[in-house]
Amino acid sequence: MTETRSTCPYCGVGCGVIIESQGAEITGVRGDPGHPANFGRLCTKGSTLHLTASATVTRQTRLLQPLQRLVRGEAPAAVPWDTALDNAAGKFAQVVRDHGPDAVGFYVSGQLLTEDYYVFNKLAKGLVGTNNIDTNSRLCMSSAVAGYKQTLGADAPPACYDDLKHADCLFIVGSNTAWAHPILFRRIEDAKAANPALKIVVADPRRTDTVEIADLFLPIQPGTDVMLFNGMLHLMLWEGWTDAAYIAAHTNGFDALKATVRECTPDKVAQVCGISKDDLLAAARLFATSAATLSLYCQGLNQSSSGTAKNAALINLHLATAQIGRPGAGPFSLTGQPNAMGGREVGGLANLLSAHRDLANPGHRAEVAALWGVPSVPEKPGKTAVEMFQAAADGEIRALWIACTNPAQSMPDQATVRRALERAEFVVVQEAFATTATCAFADLLLPATTWGEKEGTVTNSERRISRVRPAVPAPGEARNDWSIAAAFARRLEQQLGRACTLFPYDTPEQVWNEHRESTRGRDLDITGLSYAMLESAGPQQWPLKEGESTGRVRLYEDGVFPTPDGRARFADTVYKPVAEAREARYPFSLNTGRLRDQWHGMSRTGTAGRLFGHVPEPMVQMHAQDMARRQIQEGDLVHLTSKRGSILLPARASAEVGLNQAFVAMHWGEEYLSGCSSTGARLAGINALTTPAYCPTSKQPELKHTPVKILKAELPWSLLGMAWLPPDAALAAQRALQPLMAMFPFATCVPFAGNTQGAQGEERSGILFRAAAHDAPDDALVEKIEGLLGLQVADTLRYADRRRGQRRSARLVRRADGSAGLEAFLLGGDTSAEAWISTLLREELPAQSYGRLLLSPGARAPVAVQSRGKTVCACFNVADAAIQAELGRCSGTPDERLAKLQGALKCGTNCGSCIPELKRMVRATPAEAQALTP
Repeated sequence: MTETRSTCPYCGVGCGVIIESQGAEITGVRGDPGHPANFGRLCTKGSTLHLTASATVTRQTRLLQPLQRLVRGEAPAAVPWDTALDNAAGKFAQVVRDHGPDAVGFYVSGQLLTEDYYVFNKLAKGLVGTNNIDTNSRLCMSSAVAGYKQTLGADAPPACYDDLKHADCLFIVGSNTAWAHPILFRRIEDAKAANPALKIVVADPRRTDTVEIADLFLPIQPGTDVMLFNGMLHLMLWEGWTDAAYIAAHTNGFDALKATVRECTPDKVAQVCGISKDDLLAAARLFATSAATLSLYCQGLNQSSSGTAKNAALINLHLATAQIGRPGAGPFSLTGQPNAMGGREVGGLANLLSAHRDLANPGHRAEVAALWGVPSVPEKPGKTAVEMFQAAADGEIRALWIACTNPAQSMPDQATVRRALERAEFVVVQEAFATTATCAFADLLLPATTWGEKEGTVTNSERRISRVRPAVPAPGEARNDWSIAAAFARRLEQQLGRACTLFPYDTPEQVWNEHRESTRGRDLDITGLSYAMLESAGPQQWPLKEGESTGRVRLYEDGVFPTPDGRARFADTVYKPVAEAREARYPFSLNTGRLRDQWHGMSRTGTAGRLFGHVPEPMVQMHAQDMARRQIQEGDLVHLTSKRGSILLPARASAEVGLNQAFVAMHWGEEYLSGCSSTGARLAGINALTTPAYCPTSKQPELKHTPVKILKAELPWSLLGMAWLPPDAALAAQRALQPLMAMFPFATCVPFAGNTQGAQGEERSGILFRAAAHDAPDDALVEKIEGLLGLQVADTLRYADRRRGQRRSARLVRRADGSAGLEAFLLGGDTSAEAWISTLLREELPAQSYGRLLLSPGARAPVAVQSRGKTVCACFNVADAAIQAELGRCSGTPDERLAKLQGALKCGTNCGSCIPELKRMVRATPAEAQALTP
């Protein structure tokens, strides 16, 4: 077995991992105990990385050779790399000659490595001559960038992870850290345990798992963060909690802000934000008077039409109270993707240039042009993400190059995005996975490497650069992203008549060295860093200038900021409501966000059935009172409708969301949730609803708020099919079922995993297909679904009543122990028996005594069938029923009971992501019941 140190490809915490491999196969992964971001810990997603990189998954999901689609809508055909790149260069050159450089656009990803990002940025701005290059980081971090620059002068997070153990107050706002950054949350738990006096304030419209650790919870109304922060500053001024000396010595612009916050009285803030004046005062006091206050924030501040103002208003509080530039104090934005920071460093956004230079600055443009050896860099701002796809939909951008991202799932206003992809004359998708929705729109598909195969660097949230190393060779004909971009660029140079190449790279280190030189003299200067240092000394924080041996832990300790006069700038943040307000026709505020065990569009995590244990299917969370008023029962299908589209989802009552609010996970695209409207148009997941409105400064869209109406759906005919399938067939069956989802008004198709292992020791793989319609579909469609679930074989038990639209089928197999197990079933029409039949299959219970009873109508099980319940701990596959049973045998304090529970079942002892839920379950167990337990 070979071990290779690398990093996790998920959130921006930047966890170090050790990849275990044998030959060309990744066999395991564990946290790197020597990496300063995680010290060996991994979340559920990270600890299952090897499952998503298996040979079985690679065969079924990976793009392994270049493919060209000559006719839109038809299957693509394999072509050699040279042919693919020559065709791409010829097409892009033709568009540039005929329509100018701004007729092409590049949309890349925060999951690219820094070297990949650098080559793409140089390709667009240095060779093509367009600033039309943007990234999906525009959807997650651009407001943080704009907020830092507007106030502190540079896009440089001043704090670090180590500050958690020095803080006396943590102010967490707009971040479900427990789910979005689980390993960082473990460090928060450690800090609280080491310092019980640490006060934690959480502000969020939802009562998330992060709230479990809070001393004070502020359930603000969606989009009211600026009013909250201005109201806190109003009280700080009134109570004398600001630091006048620091303001006078190190800042500008405070007088204008004072005039603005004067109007933000406690009464007004309480009314707008929906919180009590006492809680507002308590939050202001804790923030201002604690010895050290550290704020943590993410998409709740960023994904907003006031995103820049939200970020700046929070930073205003730090400047006004001198809570910055010292251990435990400062504003700390949490990065959404593994290398969103690296993309910002190389200027891989439509309004930036290399090394945090501004596109609008003529001197900065001249510096970059000189470094690259080109006459000039274009000064016209490029199209940002939403603008780029709108321009393509309008016919302004004619050729699109999309790398390592899935805009046909992740972008808001999917109708416009898909119109853009259909109207563009030429679409290139450079991707590792052939299963993303965007791949269906590509004229050319180029196979890229992914985690475990790439080499380069990434930068995490605390400005720490880590090496990414390949553990296995690239599968098939896949190539590294920087290499693909450079090979295309050299061909494009020939087409455009350039004599000498701008892309003389043979290794990623050569690319990185050029990037390093671009940082000389900048705020992120890394001229003292090298690949060799990263190999010998490990991950390093920037800045790390030439001659220095280590990077800077935190910034602005001397009170000097990277602005022309060295002073920070207060931003005059005026509160503005959300872009689209709730109204009578659309009375709900729809919020979107992460699930604990899933990542973005699930192209990787969606291949591991185990990661669907915690939240197995798409749903919309609603307040129980809202459901009761609309006579919506638990599990009922509802129409979720905005001004842009409508989708169907089952409703679930949730204590997390407030009245007139709803929440749907961001991950559910058409790959897992689909259907067709009454007009025949295919529905495109949750982002069929979300608004393209964006912050005018950061251009980041408001994915955290969309007004919707929610109405109960009347779809009397339903279908449920579940099956265990061979590992080498499960994901292929899921892909084959996806087109059939569009034959129903509502359909979902998701994997699940077993509690036991298969014959070869691998985790058992299952597929669940659910659908609903007004009437029973044609028999041929249901038979096709049965066939993909392995139910079109001779030993399948069947029942059908065409007149009533009823259909059932089941297949039992003989197991090694001699018992019979349910291997697959389908219920059509009457699905009321789902609970006990699905339990038989999921729990792999003996089923020989059921036989034809599986085909009998009705919901009641012939004998009691005990379900394990919902998975709580994904690492050890522990469900809530076992946890409740064990808690019944535990006594003592809540902490003692939790410890006993963990000792008995191991839940929460690996990644710890389930600990907030375990604590909630401990509290919910009556002490009387435990006292009576012998």
